[in-house]
Amino acid sequence: MTKTFLGYKRSDGKVGIRNHVLVLPCSVCASDTTRIIAGKYENAVTFNMQLGCSQIGKDFEYTVDTISGFAANPNIYATVLVSLGCETAQIKLVKERIEERTNKPLKSVVIQEEGGTIKAIEKASSYVEEFLEEADKLEREEFPISELIMGTECGGSDPTSGLASNVLIGNLSDKMVENGGTTVLSETTEFIGAEHILARRAKNDEVKKRIYDIVHRYEDHIRINTGEEVREGNPSPGNKEGGLTTLEEKSLGCIHKGGTTSVNQVYDYAKDLKTKEGLVIMDTPGNDPSSVAGMIAGGCQIVVFSTGRGTPTGNPIAPVIKITGNRETAKNMADNLDRDASPTIYGEKSMDELADQYFDELIEFCNGKLTKAEALGYTELAIQRGANFV
Repeated sequence: MTKTFLGYKRSDGKVGIRNHVLVLPCSVCASDTTRIIAGKYENAVTFNMQLGCSQIGKDFEYTVDTISGFAANPNIYATVLVSLGCETAQIKLVKERIEERTNKPLKSVVIQEEGGTIKAIEKASSYVEEFLEEADKLEREEFPISELIMGTECGGSDPTSGLASNVLIGNLSDKMVENGGTTVLSETTEFIGAEHILARRAKNDEVKKRIYDIVHRYEDHIRINTGEEVREGNPSPGNKEGGLTTLEEKSLGCIHKGGTTSVNQVYDYAKDLKTKEGLVIMDTPGNDPSSVAGMIAGGCQIVVFSTGRGTPTGNPIAPVIKITGNRETAKNMADNLDRDASPTIYGEKSMDELADQYFDELIEFCNGKLTKAEALGYTELAIQRGANFV
């Protein structure tokens, strides 16, 4: 039987699983102002912006693509844009980029034009209150899983990631595809050494070529611009302490998150993802907050995140479900982790049993159940830079 979830229909035809109003800073200079505004309201969200000015070229494009994608994410009902006024990410430009991706409600405030922070807060707050009142009138409706886009991520990996939690996420990915949804495999640097395995699963020669291209681009970028090898920074010290010895070993575990289905498309960072497309790849860095941000900017309503060592990572726009395969980590990081995949290692449950159970629980999170990161208010994120993370 085809699974369903309860979501919010948007004016652009997409379906959200949260009903937030986004107070979006165009630059670092507007970030504290948006923090003050969003902090006044339960369902208003924002984030600590560090970019938006003194950027050029591809570095600037990553930023604009990402923040416009945040506004377009289906979990956002409406957006209030806030800028200082003199930054590179001019409010007119950001507004145009958002309107290219969605027709959802949008208002803007420029601090310098309003006469300072206090007046800007007052005006933006009136917009937020208007949007929250409208959003509150919406009710959840039933939709097929085919309206969902699920991101996958791993961080703080150890050997149990490749043995249990990543394998579990791969099973969840297969179930998403079976139900007509889209699943996103990320972290290009963690394909290195295993890219040929992914390439064999490519839908066609074009997708196969793109898989090799994005991997080689990362390796070449770091080598040419720093004179170093990506393997000098990956695996990380925590990965090594946990028991991973080489990048290839880490990559073989990482790609388990993509399950067993064909790879149907490769997307650039933060670009619009499509529903009903099966398994796809997004070209993201291995840095967790920036990788998660790129997928959410692309339209993922939910992210499933594997961790062996434990991580508190969340996101202001989409729920991030944390799963570990390490029984000790499940105890030590119980405040931050949502699910434990270690029963498959100890023979207490089969992978099929655990996958069936957790797929049902994934739908519960879609229906409104809070993840640990949401309950704790974790909203940290980073945005891909022109100088790529390893």
